[in-house]
Amino acid sequence: MLERGKKSLKDEFRGITADGTLQQGLFLVRKTGLSLEPVVRAVSDFLASLDVSQQRRVVFDIESEAWRAWSNVHPFLMRHGLSLHELALGQRQAALALVSSVLSAGGFESARNVMKLNEHARELTGLTEEYSEWYYWLSIFGAPSTTAPWGFQLDGHHLIINCFILGDQMVLTPQFLGSEPVIAESGKYAGTQVFRAEESVGLTMMRALSPEQQKKAIIDTRLPGEVLAAAYNDNLRMPYEGLRYDDLTSPQQSVLRNLIGIYLNRIRPGHAEIRLEEAFDHLRETHFSWIGAYDDHGPFYYRIYSPVMLIEFDHQPGIVYANDAPTRDHIHTVVRTPNGNDYGKDLLRQHYALHDHSHSRTAHRRGRE
Repeated sequence: MLERGKKSLKDEFRGITADGTLQQGLFLVRKTGLSLEPVVRAVSDFLASLDVSQQRRVVFDIESEAWRAWSNVHPFLMRHGLSLHELALGQRQAALALVSSVLSAGGFESARNVMKLNEHARELTGLTEEYSEWYYWLSIFGAPSTTAPWGFQLDGHHLIINCFILGDQMVLTPQFLGSEPVIAESGKYAGTQVFRAEESVGLTMMRALSPEQQKKAIIDTRLPGEVLAAAYNDNLRMPYEGLRYDDLTSPQQSVLRNLIGIYLNRIRPGHAEIRLEEAFDHLRETHFSWIGAYDDHGPFYYRIYSPVMLIEFDHQPGIVYANDAPTRDHIHTVVRTPNGNDYGKDLLRQHYALHDHSHSRTAHRRGRE
């Protein structure tokens, strides 16, 4: 996996596409009217909490390939930046405040619950070198600004959040959340649970379909071993499959919009609505597909896919529980922005087309394109 990851980083980033051809004009540099100054303050507070050596380790160039070197595999594969387990309490709180600043209350709760369940995995296995609530690495890309591009990444087992910011625009993909187990029955965080809505509303969507629609939605007989848009798949070619939004009845369409909202509402208020509007503008091109069971117990996979959004949900085989077959005890989810705007790459490209960055000591100058 490490060799595959290194090889993938040598390929120029293009983005996920249906057929290898990027659709143009999907993402525009514009003003949203929603201030991101709270995020800039949060990252400034975090950086101020660090000593000089820590600051050097945590800050990367805006175009660093380290941004694409994230991995769900635990705990030390291709890591970079500062690990939360190395930080003092105040520094750790400042790091969490930064993550919280770009998420909704529910989105941050989901992220923290993933971290807590990673601690529960340590309790269940006793593998203190494999699992911990704090085995997550934070990296800052570029210089925090209310005008110039910058971003950050939180990277670790079952939790990867990439955040790109340009002015008051924000891109929060690739975003990978998972967990095994998905509920803590005992221990320090007993009762902590994740992905109930993602699982139950996904089932509701599939069960709302007629038998004929279900046949069209089902795209395979075996669950994939991993969500297809996981690490090192930034240039994935994924054709549209399954059932189109236009093939759904009005009540079924409502369920699908609700399911999309569960994922996109992980984003901070205001910017979540912008992302939803972007997704809903392409509903006629949105496809829903399914693999696996849709009874009360069996594992399954589903995908929601359009030119501007890719969502995957997958039940996995066990690692903590060491079961070879997929079960509902292990879940992976991923949210991507196809057609070149993961990591905000398309917005950054447009920014560079408008502004000359060739001289670091000069102000932005309008580009030639």
